[in-house]
Amino acid sequence: MRALQLVADRKLELADVPDPPAPAEGEVQVRVKAVALNHLDLWGYRGMAFAKRQLPLVVGAEASAEIAQVGAGVAGCKRGDKVVMYGARTCGVCPACREGRDNLCENVGGIMGFHIDGFARDLINLPARLVVGVPAGVSLRDAACAPIAFGTVEHMLFDNARLKPGETILVHAGGSGIGSVAIKMAKALGCTVITTVGDDAKAEKAKALGADHVINYRTDRFEGVTRKLTAKKGVDVVFEHVGGEGFNGSLLCLKRGGRLVTCGSTAGPTVTINLMQLFQQQYKIFGSFGCTIRNIRDSLSKMAAGMTPVVDSEFALADFEQGLARIESRQVFGKVIVHF
Repeated sequence: MRALQLVADRKLELADVPDPPAPAEGEVQVRVKAVALNHLDLWGYRGMAFAKRQLPLVVGAEASAEIAQVGAGVAGCKRGDKVVMYGARTCGVCPACREGRDNLCENVGGIMGFHIDGFARDLINLPARLVVGVPAGVSLRDAACAPIAFGTVEHMLFDNARLKPGETILVHAGGSGIGSVAIKMAKALGCTVITTVGDDAKAEKAKALGADHVINYRTDRFEGVTRKLTAKKGVDVVFEHVGGEGFNGSLLCLKRGGRLVTCGSTAGPTVTINLMQLFQQQYKIFGSFGCTIRNIRDSLSKMAAGMTPVVDSEFALADFEQGLARIESRQVFGKVIVHF
């Protein structure tokens, strides 16, 4: 079978490797159909893995597939079923896993495509508990965006920030994969959405998604514009995944008692916070990483109800690096999909 392997920093090779064995008891074998790209893939490609890994490493952290074989003792799925797969090898037995808090697994084996072999291969065996069925009417292209893009936003907005109907939210980088999803989910809830983008072309696309106000952060200070838009009261929630020097500006955008939820640091992982501002304004800051399997199921349900991902571009497996270059260029609006 084919497997796309990272053999050195910024060097991928499409290799022929042996097919996996038949799935063991409690396992399924899936045939991968589409991989959705994320900044996580770009970081791994650059060599920014924050734990030891062995090369060559099969890349791909988010994907959709069809069931190819079902191992003994597996119920509820059959050959040909459309599925998506959880993006980390969790243990399934620790308290967090048993409580459905999969992204807090105490014995996680690693993130697929980043620490351990990922999904950019034709066939893969994995525990059936890490597979989620795709509802009828949802394409495998769209479903590939559920495990990270949709699931991450679902976890950030509803499990952590507890976003409520009618609230005002500032969504950073509205043209990114998760930013575009956040706009859609917040608007569907009846929220007022302010978003930031890096150019005017993206601004028009963000408005088309439903954003009420769009700020080009390259020409305007987003914190000043946000304060004006909210009559100096600030927003209820900031959806943050950029970090860097804009993080403190995001805090200035919050109303008293407002909530900031963050899952990324593409502009830099280190910030300095004014603690007096933090406690006097009673801000609530939530770190959010990944999602739960429940979040993925809820995301797929939203897709089935018509909330589809924004797809920027699509590539063949052999052109995986072109997809990464598209993300790295910062011209992307929405998700990049790689087809098998």
